Amino acid sequence: MTDSRIGRLVDEVKTHLKTAKAIADKADEEGRDFTDDERAQVAVAMGKAKDAKAQLDQARADDALRKGIADLGDGIGLVDQEAERKSRQDAARRGGLIDPTAKGAGSLGEIFVDSDAYKGLLAQAPNGQFGEKMRVQSAPVGYKTFGQRGQKALVTGLSDTSAGAFITSDQLGLQVGLDALTRPLSLRDVVTPGQTTSDTIEYPILTSITNNAAPVAEATSTSTGTKPESGFATSRGTAVVRTIAHWIPATKRALSDAAQVRTLIDAFLLYGLEEELEDQMVSGDGTGENFTGILSVSGTQTQDAVADPSGKPAGFGMLLALRRAKTKVRLAGRAIANAYVMNPNDVESLDELSDNDGRFYGNGPFGTNGPTQTLWGLPVIECEGMPEGTAVVGDWRKAILWDREQASITVTDSHADFFVKNLVAILAEMRAAFGVVQPNAFVEVDLTVA
Repeated sequence: MTDSRIGRLVDEVKTHLKTAKAIADKADEEGRDFTDDERAQVAVAMGKAKDAKAQLDQARADDALRKGIADLGDGIGLVDQEAERKSRQDAARRGGLIDPTAKGAGSLGEIFVDSDAYKGLLAQAPNGQFGEKMRVQSAPVGYKTFGQRGQKALVTGLSDTSAGAFITSDQLGLQVGLDALTRPLSLRDVVTPGQTTSDTIEYPILTSITNNAAPVAEATSTSTGTKPESGFATSRGTAVVRTIAHWIPATKRALSDAAQVRTLIDAFLLYGLEEELEDQMVSGDGTGENFTGILSVSGTQTQDAVADPSGKPAGFGMLLALRRAKTKVRLAGRAIANAYVMNPNDVESLDELSDNDGRFYGNGPFGTNGPTQTLWGLPVIECEGMPEGTAVVGDWRKAILWDREQASITVTDSHADFFVKNLVAILAEMRAAFGVVQPNAFVEVDLTVA
């Protein structure tokens, strides 16, 4: 009853909004303001849409409460698990694909465990547990719009140090444990996001700009009053879409626990893709299947190391080199720098800089820098893919990350001898490309002692 009411309310909101939008589009096409009658119609439609949206929010809240009751009763006889499973499958089929841009759409792990592919697997498993002889193969699940390998640590349901520990009350422990092995990732936040449906992207690279703009007197004859010509030079760049992927082994027993599968996908598999993606954007050497990262892009500027001034402590020259590089972005690159990218060890060296009396140049150990360090007015992104002794400052908006296929998850037991060992492979992969449209908007800085 609740699902059908929610669907009806969603349709009602859409209908009223479409009515208002049609009136607005008509006025825009005719290049005019609303008429009094149109203004009244839009106001009525918007009012009805707001009322329906309020009812929709309340219905969704009530539905969440019902699901909470079901989750608490699951496993103690209060809820018919088979009936509940079928109910969820019906709701998933009615809802269709999950849009990652929608508010509350959830993480990739949540999308996977809520998908028809995963629920279909569970539906085939008696009591939600995969038997030894069951075959497991899911279709890839992700957003709309990774020879014989050495086996890594196996996720198993038999050991308390692995997935055996998962078959307890749902706790936050695994999430915390995996987070302890990860690093903050921020570079994607400052580059320009893009989309592509091709495997190869051609884009213009701005190599130089000639600005001859000047005051011009009014012409007094055919030979006077000529306006100066400006221009810019470009070359053609090519970025090839690359696949980034990895997988982990798990037992069928571990696969039965949706909450832990979701955690593994979000905190380990998806994170691993993003970490490698960040490293490739910085230090990919362009060979094989590697990106051409910013350190390998032709046409970027350089800033040599600066010697420590007399009377200043060792390392002071780093500060000067980083500041001068920021100026090069502005003057030679004709751009505004928006971030430094540095190795964590170099960030540590800067934090520890102090004068001869031991006073820190920065905020010191008790400063309030927040989650993002700043330097010369710009955020500092710590990236382990940046070699120690090197930093890059620039306008990272002039770098583009094209998503060909955002992260997806596939589960199968058709790998090596996994079928006879009751194991499954959980595969995560993404496809993307990286390019820089204005290389001289970036400066590679030498942080070594001059």
